[in-house]
Amino acid sequence: MTTAIEIFRSTDGVVTIELRTDGERMWVSQAQIQQLFGIDQSGVSRHIRNVFRDSEVDSESNMQKVHIAGSDKPVTLYGLDVVLSVGYRVNSSRAIEFRRWATDVLKRYLLEGVATNDARLRELGTLVEVLSRSSDRLVAGVAEVVARYLPSLRTLRDYDEGAIAPAPGDAPTWVLGYEEARAVIDEVGAEFPDDTLFGGERGDALRGVVETIYQGFGGVELYPTVQEKAANLLYLIVKDHPLTDGNKRSAAALFVHFLARNGQLDERGVPRISNNALAAITLMVAMSDPKEKELMVALLVSMLAGEVA
Repeated sequence: MTTAIEIFRSTDGVVTIELRTDGERMWVSQAQIQQLFGIDQSGVSRHIRNVFRDSEVDSESNMQKVHIAGSDKPVTLYGLDVVLSVGYRVNSSRAIEFRRWATDVLKRYLLEGVATNDARLRELGTLVEVLSRSSDRLVAGVAEVVARYLPSLRTLRDYDEGAIAPAPGDAPTWVLGYEEARAVIDEVGAEFPDDTLFGGERGDALRGVVETIYQGFGGVELYPTVQEKAANLLYLIVKDHPLTDGNKRSAAALFVHFLARNGQLDERGVPRISNNALAAITLMVAMSDPKEKELMVALLVSMLAGEVA
């Protein structure tokens, strides 16, 4: 049985798009795409033709004709894949709003773990492919973070349940001290001379973060591997705000520095996490709820350990 669900409502309330579903797929008409992105029929037609011409999506599985009450001829409906692809080709203000919405959907997929079956996994895969083509480094970085988990439905299921199995790690070969952490932050701060608040410390909070990643109990370290220490270092700098300003930038710099000093580099001599992915996950940590700490740290550890490629 065909149903309809609301998927997108513009901030001004003018546009509300409902998609027809056949139980697995979502479908939208060309008229709805016009309304969604605020462009004329010729523009939509041109973009759709280009999407199919470039083989960005498969036309056979993303287009169907249906009979709708009140219409004397079949109406062509397009799959969600087509809507997403057109949305990243259009430059209207409404398309920009749609792209922001799509990015938020991707974030919810990752943080709330709604991709729990094959149909949703396919939709997530398409969304990741589309967002990865974005010229916005942060959007592309979020897509890269999610893509690391697409090959494994088990991992996505575990993510949905709020648990990722511990990934293997490496024993540290170097110890971070407060003075060196301070030097790294000062080096980053030198790139922002007009930011007079950058790197200012809030009491002994920074020293406390550095000491925390080396904490132990009963002679056993709480974070025994390089990956666990690096992940917790980034998380604590971002969430505990030990600095008056520049916490995210300092966290990312310390994270990379810590990995490099512990020999966690690839064959090119750079950390195994890209700048885009690092920027994205740093922002995700900043947006996360404190109760999601274990999930955020586990995501970082898994990426660093290369458990899922």
